[in-house]
Amino acid sequence: MSVTMTSAASERVKSFMKNRGKGLGLRLGIKTTGCSGLAYVLEFVDDLNDGDQVFEIDGVKIIIDGKSLVYLNGIELDFVKEGLNEGFKFTNPNAKGECGCGESFNV
Repeated sequence: MSVTMTSAASERVKSFMKNRGKGLGLRLGIKTTGCSGLAYVLEFVDDLNDGDQVFEIDGVKIIIDGKSLVYLNGIELDFVKEGLNEGFKFTNPNAKGECGCGESFNV
């Protein structure tokens, strides 16, 4: 099982964690939603749950629950700025398609 993160993403997460002042890391997960079926979820983690997998990348802990890991194995997390917009970008080798607005994906 693998998860990767670009240096831009790790620096952004480090900045968020520093501003927050506490926490173990960042949870990357999925939820059922959108027109394609699944969407990515990012949230701060203060305590680990049973079944969580922890990936430490460039000093940042990415935590993924066992259910989500099946869909996220091999994912790369990036942080991009495009014009006035900025945000996390997910490159997921398991995704077979995305909806037109880019908010959800299917496998």
